Amino acid sequence: MKIKALLIASAAAASLFGFASSAMAADYAVILKTLSNPFWVQMKAGIEQEAKKLGVEVDIVASPSEEDFQAQLQLFEDMLNRDYKGFAFAPLSPVNLVNPAAAAYKKGKPIVNIDEKVDMKALEAAGANVEAFVTTDNVKVGEKGAKFIIEKLGAAGGNVAIVEGKAGNASGLARHDGAKAAFDATSNVKLVASQPADWDRLKALDVATNVLQSSPDLKAFYCANDTMALGVMQAVQNAGKAGKVLVVGTDGAPEAVEMVKAGRLSATVAQDPAKIGATSLDLLVEAVKAGKLTPVGAAPKQVAVDSVLVTK
Repeated sequence: MKIKALLIASAAAASLFGFASSAMAADYAVILKTLSNPFWVQMKAGIEQEAKKLGVEVDIVASPSEEDFQAQLQLFEDMLNRDYKGFAFAPLSPVNLVNPAAAAYKKGKPIVNIDEKVDMKALEAAGANVEAFVTTDNVKVGEKGAKFIIEKLGAAGGNVAIVEGKAGNASGLARHDGAKAAFDATSNVKLVASQPADWDRLKALDVATNVLQSSPDLKAFYCANDTMALGVMQAVQNAGKAGKVLVVGTDGAPEAVEMVKAGRLSATVAQDPAKIGATSLDLLVEAVKAGKLTPVGAAPKQVAVDSVLVTK
């Protein structure tokens, strides 16, 4: 059995690695967002482990970054030229993989949507559907992080801020909405800032630095991922407020978990990317065995994998 995990920056690189060749084709193809983020590395590992368990072969590819929509599109289009039984994909935006997903469906190949939800109206207009959508309930993720902050602030309450992901990203928006709703529902907590940092550590450092300057009495940050939380943590330390300002991240990335253990990061809401990946492959294999596609316009399966609050 062979499981190939390829990080390919472009179609040219794909050809260089022999990806476009029809030889030695695996059973299933998975297109992830990127392998430069620990979340997706953990998901890849979960898919690989599940593939071994199921006795199937999987090709796993990913864009070089979460900014390179075109590279991810090209990867999926290249994969359509190979004889895979089915595809699973985590689009970088709701629309960037609609066309290749629709092309796969029209070839009779089941497709499973991971993490970032594809624009279902656009997919339906293209004459296609997915078999299932697998993700974490990101509204609850944001709510869980905010409620930890609310509990820690206690009766004193105070001003708080949200560091958002990339504008327009569905999972980031859902986390923001869950956190905001929890803060807004708490009378002694006031949300004074909510700004995007594009999932980037350095951008989050800049955003948090500015927020701390404009709101010197700030009590806490909720961050839509751990990469940004680590940047925010640095800003808090630079301001001489370590231990005075709570910082809560999201994802349960290894470095963030270590920072929680060390008492430098207040908490992280850990997703289970390995389980998300494994579940996605399970559903894809089941769909292939079933031998029929979910009709266009019909509701696909919705599978939510739970999250866990990680504290010291």
